[in-house]
Amino acid sequence: MTLPVALSGSDVIGQAKTGTGKTLGFGLPLLERVTVPADVEAGRAQPEQLTDAPQALVVVPTRELCTQVTNDLQTAGKVRNVRVLAIYGGRAYEPQVEALKKGVDVIVGTPGRLLDLAGQKKLNLKHIKSLVLDEADEMLDLGFLPDVEKIINMLPARRQTMLFSATMPGAVIGLARRYMSQPTHINATSPDDEGKTVRNTTQFIYRAHNMDKPEIVSRILQADDRGLVMVFCRTKRTAADLADQLQQRGFASGAVHGDLGQGAREQALRAFRNGKVDVLVCTDVAARGIDVEGVTHVINYQSPEDEKTYLHRIGRTGRAGAKGIAVTLVDWDDIPRWQLINKALDLGFNDPPETYSTSPHLFEELNIPVGTKGILPRSERTRAGLSAEAVEDLGETGGRGGPRGRGGRSAAPAPAAERERPARTPRRRRRTRGGSTLDETSAAPQTPSTSPAVSEAVEASEPRTPRRRRRTRSGAGEPVAATAAVEVTETAKAVEPSVPAAAEAALATAEGTDAKPRRRRTRKTAEPVEATVETVVAEEVPEAPAKPRRTRKAAVAAPEATEVAEVVEAKPRRTRAKAATTTATAAAEAAVDTAEATEAKPRRRTRKTTEAPAATAEATIPAQTAPPADSAEPEAKPRRRTRKVAEAAVDTAEGAAEAKPRRRTRKAAAAPEPADS
Repeated sequence: MTLPVALSGSDVIGQAKTGTGKTLGFGLPLLERVTVPADVEAGRAQPEQLTDAPQALVVVPTRELCTQVTNDLQTAGKVRNVRVLAIYGGRAYEPQVEALKKGVDVIVGTPGRLLDLAGQKKLNLKHIKSLVLDEADEMLDLGFLPDVEKIINMLPARRQTMLFSATMPGAVIGLARRYMSQPTHINATSPDDEGKTVRNTTQFIYRAHNMDKPEIVSRILQADDRGLVMVFCRTKRTAADLADQLQQRGFASGAVHGDLGQGAREQALRAFRNGKVDVLVCTDVAARGIDVEGVTHVINYQSPEDEKTYLHRIGRTGRAGAKGIAVTLVDWDDIPRWQLINKALDLGFNDPPETYSTSPHLFEELNIPVGTKGILPRSERTRAGLSAEAVEDLGETGGRGGPRGRGGRSAAPAPAAERERPARTPRRRRRTRGGSTLDETSAAPQTPSTSPAVSEAVEASEPRTPRRRRRTRSGAGEPVAATAAVEVTETAKAVEPSVPAAAEAALATAEGTDAKPRRRRTRKTAEPVEATVETVVAEEVPEAPAKPRRTRKAAVAAPEATEVAEVVEAKPRRTRAKAATTTATAAAEAAVDTAEATEAKPRRRTRKTTEAPAATAEATIPAQTAPPADSAEPEAKPRRRTRKVAEAAVDTAEGAAEAKPRRRTRKAAAAPEPADS
């Protein structure tokens, strides 16, 4: 019905059921209107009418349909040697651009790639005589409409426009008339084929549980007289998962969905056409226009979105007079959607029967042998499978990578040099301690006779970068190191008093001996270190006074005893950060002063301290001579601590009580009382 109208050059709106030959309905008029060299040789055209620019354009919604229409037109135009080119995304640009430069008569393409090449001035649309929108209702949908309008605006005003589809809503026809001139609407139906669906397609609708659907599909695939099968899913994830499950059950299955690279999509469809794969799991991307001979079953794994999608899905079987079976599995949640589809198409399946993989009526209606399980027996696994079909290197652009990303399976293999690249040797990390490696630390010699205290003193005499100390809130109030020799190391760079005579003797003894690197002490190891060094100091110093415990608010260490003949000068208040350094300096001086050091009784500190009387300080001035060796220990008087100045005084009265050491706790380690030399 469309051939005479289309050959005359009039605009046509063609509508017919699936599988009735719409491709050649618009393809033959296109091939006839194209001027080729054969027409010049036959005398039907003049040589000046020949051109290398395309003369006809067919716009399709999907890549798979693009390749199929291209193959059909090439077959029909083989006698006249018509040049037909497919332009779609997912392939490299260069081969398509080279073909356009050589000359093309008919172009079949998808909107995206057509706009790309036209925008790059690689595609000339000024000589187009005929425009065809295949699956016109999809092309004029909201998703494709802006691109289609851009393409139409690039075409000449005087042209022939044809629209073809199996479903043509009234709104689409009204929209299409904007781009057409007095179109002829042709709706072709067979006299004995009533209704909107093809009569040769037997339909079954079952209410099935989502977790039981893979088992139901596996048993349907083992039905008698079953040929090729197409299984439609609503989402790409479901299609990929179902294809993997069917492969695990022994079926030769392939997948076609939007997340696959173009090479993988064409590989699956090519294997399906060749019979290497007999189950094709796909989304609605393959629901329109795909014509594969021998498809006997179509299974709607998930309910379609609307009645148009349902018609195009089940239209993949029962084509060109053949018979087919369409099975739809409707989940409980999809019952309302299915009832709308049923009402629109007037199918008579408003309440589908509840069906499971063990239901008897499933075996009877679909001719499944009794006792069939969900796994294909090994004796029936005769298909070569998807891996037997080679993947064509299309030079795909972009891609997400991975086995299922764009260009995943179809990506070109890596060069041998990259695949055989040796593994990189991991970088060896060297642990250091105090600026030197562990190897140097372990190799540092130490004389057995040299004590740790002397080694620390030697290290203190050598200039080195002071170690950064980390202070925490809980450790801020802890007493500093208990011995003078150890603390000299930490404060050697910070203070400038002269080294006492005892320290100089220790340095002279240890001269020539390498200093042992410091080890960072923690709270757990502080007490053993203090006990060890106290033993060493005990050999050099007769007795060391106890150090009072510091509180958090007053973490300032000041000398608690002085020589009898010396007046104690007022010292400025020190901050918490410098308290440890000053205390250690005073402790070092007290350690080496072995002749005149006296013990002082520590005073108990409270928040509110009493003022030291001035008379006490004045009484100490006349006493310039050293006390006898057997004299008693002078008692330390309370000192007044203010924010700026800390005053200290000592009482030189004879007969004072001996200094009582402070009780030690685990957290407050004892330390020798510093004295000014």
